[in-house]
Order: sequence, then structure tokens, then C-alpha cells
Amino acid sequence: MEIVDNNNIIALETADHKSVILIGTAHVSRESAELVEKVIQEEKPETVCVELCPSRFQAIRQKDRWQNMDIIKVIKEKKVFLLFSNLLLASFQKRLAGKFDIKPGEEMLRAMDAGEAVSAFIHLADREIQITLSRAWRIMGTWEKMKLMFQLLMSVGEVDEISEEDIEKMKQEDVLQTILSDVGKSHPVLREILIDERDKYLAQKIKTAPGNRIVAVVGAGHVPGIHKYWDTEIDIQALEQLPPKGKWGNVVKWSIPLLIVALFGVGFFYEGAKAGTDMMLWWALTTSFLAGLGALIALSHPATILSAILSAPLAALHPMIATGWVAGLVEAFFRKPIVKDFESLLDDITTLKGFWKNNITRILLVVILTNLGTSLGTLVAFPIIVRIFISG
Repeated sequence: MEIVDNNNIIALETADHKSVILIGTAHVSRESAELVEKVIQEEKPETVCVELCPSRFQAIRQKDRWQNMDIIKVIKEKKVFLLFSNLLLASFQKRLAGKFDIKPGEEMLRAMDAGEAVSAFIHLADREIQITLSRAWRIMGTWEKMKLMFQLLMSVGEVDEISEEDIEKMKQEDVLQTILSDVGKSHPVLREILIDERDKYLAQKIKTAPGNRIVAVVGAGHVPGIHKYWDTEIDIQALEQLPPKGKWGNVVKWSIPLLIVALFGVGFFYEGAKAGTDMMLWWALTTSFLAGLGALIALSHPATILSAILSAPLAALHPMIATGWVAGLVEAFFRKPIVKDFESLLDDITTLKGFWKNNITRILLVVILTNLGTSLGTLVAFPIIVRIFISG
């Protein structure tokens, strides 16, 4: 390996003697975009690798992709968390780019345009973002997911505090790493999936790209990791698979509802009808109230709030049902997204207010907040019904 200059440009060579120029960029830096274009024009590579997956490639090249989204399908396939996190990440990068008057992903656009101008093959080198986030979700509990969503949502309001000096720091980090630094400290395995695994994936995809002269454009935060794993053979297929759900997760998921139902039954049998009725009443009131509150905070339709209130007590006791799915489908029925919502989506997600204004993101908020309310209701109601059982 040879350091070419101080602009995060590194010359590498593969075991089969391919020549690779690795350029580390800041995703919202005009200087980075200009540097990428200049290097490709001078080197005239056979292949240009970019840190994009098919979804992010489409996001850059196909501005109307959101108009083909089926929000009902998203809810039924349990992909609300994934879509919402995608939108939050897009919001952060779009606002940041707007602050410094540069298009989101401009360095990748410049790389592809410059590559096509010299007849280079464009090679997508990053792992599909849905796989990355799905692998992260699989190891995270409900509360960790909520913490992640909250941190991503708060990042929407932090862009105005970022100065041009902070951009230099961001050149040393991945966008995900910048936003999720606090979560990564408390959950090292999450950092491994979001950052380290992608370093391995990028290194292998770049090494195996077609052509003998290659220019690879990645976020500067990935450069040290790619260098670290450059001489290591990486199993790409293993990094594209979802880890199996742990058996203990299913045990816990079913054991808590069964325990609560058992408490109801024992309460009726040993403590009498009043104690059993009180336990069920407190359970219903607590879960319904907090689920309804979640729907209210999401500014959902009155019918949606009612559906959250009615479904929460049962959904909290059945792992295969979620209050958010019920409420989200009801919200989608009464406030079906229209063409205007899809057309304005990318602008609306640049502000916190816009997330509540747009029918698409409001449906996602309904699902997330009503599920959160039901989970909180379970935590609050459980010690209450135990106290009633003991005192009865």
C-alpha cells in the first residue's frame, strides 16, 4: 500500500495485480465531489466502484421512486422500522447537503458521470441497506429499536448546529457512524454490523470488481476499515444473510403474555371475581390509554385512535399481533397517501413538522408510537396486576 497524498487517496493492489485507487470522501463536501471527478478524469479507469447499494443507487437516479411505494405492503411485511430509518437517514443527509449547498450524494453522482464519460463500468460496492438494517434489527430489542429511532429523529433537528469545521470531522466517519455514535458505544455489536461489516463488504466487492484499473469512491470513514481487511478473503454471502432468530427471544416473547394470562386465571380462581376483574380492568385501561396516547401524539385520525385503544389489550397479550399494525392500517384507510404526499416526501422529511404533515410518514409514526405506547402500557400494568394479586 502507498499513500498518494493527504486527501484520503490511497493506491492499493490486489493479489491478482489489479490497480485500485481508493478515494475517501465526505458525503456532503463539494471539495470531495470535485476531487472524485478530477481523479477519474485523469486516471481513466476501466471500472468505477461507488459506495452505493441498488436501493441507494435508485434513490439517487430515480427521483420518483417513492411514488411506487405501497404503504399497506410495508406495514403487512413489518418493514415500518426499516422504511422509517431510511427516511430519517435521507433527511439528515439532505438537510446537511442543503445547508452547504450541495446535492446529497453528489460525489457519487460525479463519480458515476465521470466514469461513464471515460467509458468505465459502474460497480455498486455497498451492501443493500435493507440487509444492513435488518441485521441490526435482528439483534436489537424493542427498547433499543425505540432508542435508535429517537436518536435518528433527533438528528433531523441537529443539522443547523453543524458548522463547516464539523464537515472535516465527518470526513473521518461514515454518515451512520456520525448519527449513531452514542448508540454504538452502548451496543458494540450494532457498530460491528453498521460499520465493520460494511468495511469488509466494501473491501471484497472492490477487490473483485471487473477490470484491472479501478477507482473506488467511498466515505472516508470506511477507508481505514477497507485497508484493514484488504488482504483478508471475505465471505460476501455470509454478510448478506440474516442471522436466525434466537430461541430465547421466542421464549421471552411468549412467556410474558402467558404469565399475565396465568395471573388473570389464578386471580379469578383463588382471589375471587373482584380481584380477577380488577386485574383485567387495569390491564385494559393502562395498555389502551398509552396506545391511544401514542396514536394521539402521531396526530392520527379519530378512528385510528379508537382502533389503538380497542386493540391494545389483546395485542399486548398476543406476540403475533401488534397494535401498530392495526392502527397503521386504519390510518392508511382513512388517510390514504395521495400523489402530493409522494411528491413532497423528500422535502417534508427535512423538518420534524414535516414528518407529522405528510400522510406517509404520519402512518409510520402511528405504527411506531402506538407500538411504543402498548409496550409502555405492559410495563406499567404488570406490577399493578401483581400488586392486586398479592393484596387480594
